[in-house]
Amino acid sequence: MHVRDKVVVVTGAARGIGEALARRFHKEGARAVVAADLDGEGAEKVAADTGGFGVRVDVGREADIQTLVAETIARYGQIDLFCSNAGIFIPGGIDAPNEDWLKMRDIHLLAHVYAARAVLPGMLARGEGYLLQTVSAAGLLTSLESVVYAVTKHAALGLAEWLSMTYGDAGIKVSALCPQGVRTDMLMQDPNNFLVEGSVSVEQVADAVIAGLAAEQFLILPHPEVAEYFRRKATDHDRWLRGMRRLRAEVMVKK
Repeated sequence: MHVRDKVVVVTGAARGIGEALARRFHKEGARAVVAADLDGEGAEKVAADTGGFGVRVDVGREADIQTLVAETIARYGQIDLFCSNAGIFIPGGIDAPNEDWLKMRDIHLLAHVYAARAVLPGMLARGEGYLLQTVSAAGLLTSLESVVYAVTKHAALGLAEWLSMTYGDAGIKVSALCPQGVRTDMLMQDPNNFLVEGSVSVEQVADAVIAGLAAEQFLILPHPEVAEYFRRKATDHDRWLRGMRRLRAEVMVKK
């Protein structure tokens, strides 16, 4: 897919990766870029520069997603690309409060489900459409500091795979965006995080997305080395786990 003349919706668009995507889609000639975020004022500021409209949306509430999709279709007739990008990070182990599990489940998994439910009928009727889901390399590998993040991102990847398998022959394209360290507020609030070294800018992520959409790749990897890490995990899972235990021990010592 090339986004020129397309109608695009981006959630989590007020800052970070979402803002970079919205601005890049506009630069690439999208007909409209709708910016959605829990920070409605921030979304409106981005939308003012990207030829669409901004709206406050809680992606963990299906009614909000349905309203977002309905308003976009009412204004522009259709949605060509829905970027389900919103995400959060809450550190924690197995004893993390249930509230954290439910919040991250809602944002990292159910938000993608709600988006697919809302846009698929129109896309299937036209025989074309694209779902871009921001997953994270944690969905392919893991998260050292948050079991909740690791598990919910794995679930998001599983959903993206299922959507591609089920609807790919009906003209629906699906990509999972799986960056590792990205220099956003989420990462840079901890400058000692081991992912800072080797991190990329949000603009580099947007570059990877544009290339990945053009190639219609399922996995979009702004860090190409993630593909090699994933291959090693698949080839020898036990060895990979031993290596991850060593890495986690090293990271915890530094903290």
